[in-house]
Amino acid sequence: MFIDLHTHSTASDGTSSPSQLLSLASGKGLGAIALTDHDTVSGLGEFLGAAGKYPDIKLVPGVEMSVKHYDFSIHILGLFIDPGTAVLEKMLCEVRKGRNERNDLIALKLEKQGYDICIEEVNELAGGECPGRPHFASILVKKGYFKTMQEAFDKCLKNGRSGYCKRELPMPGDAIEVIHKAGGLAIWAHPMSYSDTSRKTISKILKFLVGKGLDGIEAYYPLFSPEQTVCLLDLADKYGIAVSGGSDFHGVNMKNIELGTGTGTLAVPFSVYENLVKVLDKKIIS
Repeated sequence: MFIDLHTHSTASDGTSSPSQLLSLASGKGLGAIALTDHDTVSGLGEFLGAAGKYPDIKLVPGVEMSVKHYDFSIHILGLFIDPGTAVLEKMLCEVRKGRNERNDLIALKLEKQGYDICIEEVNELAGGECPGRPHFASILVKKGYFKTMQEAFDKCLKNGRSGYCKRELPMPGDAIEVIHKAGGLAIWAHPMSYSDTSRKTISKILKFLVGKGLDGIEAYYPLFSPEQTVCLLDLADKYGIAVSGGSDFHGVNMKNIELGTGTGTLAVPFSVYENLVKVLDKKIIS
């Protein structure tokens, strides 16, 4: 039995509703699934509310937060969080405010460059609390400026391109502390997704994050090679932290990534979920 502890819904930049995600998970026979939308917990009510329909699936309430590390950002997953925690919602609200301010700037930049796009249609497409660059990319593709969303990012929206704008982000230690106050575990998401994926660099960042209270690392991810997964499992053992894994499923916004299986080879064992529960129980006892 396999699991998926990294997914996105229409509450952020996914294209499946929280309940649709659960239906997909059931169809694939997953034993556990986490909903980890960007900077919002607004989908967790629907997600957890459907638990009775899927008694064979362990539901993990989560969130994905971007944090600042020097001149770039990294992503931290909060797993097993209490979505009603006031300090968590306060931080997420501040992050969303920064996200919305950046979206306004991106829209203005794109308009000045001649693209037919406005912030109103971006917000309308997003629907939820967290419009973001994937929604800009989707509109640009639909209007024929680019063939794929990836091309829109590579040529226009990613860091260093003409449509990119920075946003204010919390520091790693602050985000990890808030996740802990919400009763959750803090996991470094897709650590091999950056420009420098050498063991030395990843180990250096991981040492810093563990010093801030990081609980685990996402060792299983669709775009990792088997060698990268082995490297991350070894680093988790070195630093005495847990491992997690998931597809980063976004629906049609990432057409080559399927729930549970990623590109077809992802297989996160159920034992990963069981070990995370043990880690969480130890933290509660202590």
